[in-house]
Amino acid sequence: MKKITIGEAARKSGVKVPTIRYYEGIGLLAAPSRSEGNQRAYEQTDLDRLTFIRHARELGFEIDAIRALLTLQDDPHQSCASADAIAKARLVEVEQRIRSLTALKAELEMMVEGCGHGRVDQCRVIEVLADHGQCAHHGH
Repeated sequence: MKKITIGEAARKSGVKVPTIRYYEGIGLLAAPSRSEGNQRAYEQTDLDRLTFIRHARELGFEIDAIRALLTLQDDPHQSCASADAIAKARLVEVEQRIRSLTALKAELEMMVEGCGHGRVDQCRVIEVLADHGQCAHHGH
């Protein structure tokens, strides 16, 4: 593959140009070679890495976890136990977030159902928002 510009790398990887520069700055992506005009010149391995990072971010992995996963990817002959541990930790976070969102959904449903559609001084939505103690679910 011929080397491509940062704009082409952004289009092909789905990662915005400023984000690519950011990833380079924090070391997730190695600084690419430069063209004669001093433009960044990316290769397929850079695109593969950007795609990996983008997908990991879409799944909610934090930068430090992505850094650890990339380090593991760079040494494919080692055990995948560390990668499994990172994914399991993310799964626990997602499960906690789901529980929190489920409680939030239930609370919002109760607020909306309790609304008598009268005046604001009788509005259940306003009452609950003004006094957290009236919430049925305190885990949100």
